[in-house]
Amino acid sequence: MAPPAPQSKPHAAPDPSLAALIAAARAVRANAYAPYSNFQVGAALRGAAGQVFVGANVENAAYPQGQCAEASAIGQMIAAGERRIAALVVIAGERAAPPCGGCRQRLSEFAGPELPIHLCASDGRELLRVTLGELMPLAFGPDTLTPKP
Repeated sequence: MAPPAPQSKPHAAPDPSLAALIAAARAVRANAYAPYSNFQVGAALRGAAGQVFVGANVENAAYPQGQCAEASAIGQMIAAGERRIAALVVIAGERAAPPCGGCRQRLSEFAGPELPIHLCASDGRELLRVTLGELMPLAFGPDTLTPKP
C-alpha cells in the first residue's frame, strides 16, 4: 500500500526561525549557477545546534557533474563540523521542487524521518510542507547498516 500523499500544512503563526531560513534560501538562490536549465535553486538548512547553512545548485556542461542546492548546503554543514539537520527550506520557481532522490538519500544520512522540509516559491511563499519520511518512506540509512544486539 502506498504511503499517503504529502499535504500542505498551513502555519498557525509565523515562525521567526523559519522566516530566517526562507530568507537565507532566497538570498543564496540568486547565486545559483544554472546556465543550462535556468532552474535556480536555493537551500537553507538549520543544524541541530541552530546554525544556518546554505547552498545553491551548480550546473556543469557534463550534466552528471552538477550539484544540487541541498547537497551544497549539506557540504557546508559538514565542513563546519555539524552532523544533524533540524529543518530544511528549498526555494526554486513557482512550483514546489522537492529534493531529488539522491538528495533525499543524503538528507537521510543526517536527519530522521521527522525532518520538516519546507518547499517555497521564489518569493518565499511556502507552497508545501512535508517530512523526510513522507518523501522517502522505508529509507535506507545509517540504522540499516547498524547491527542490532
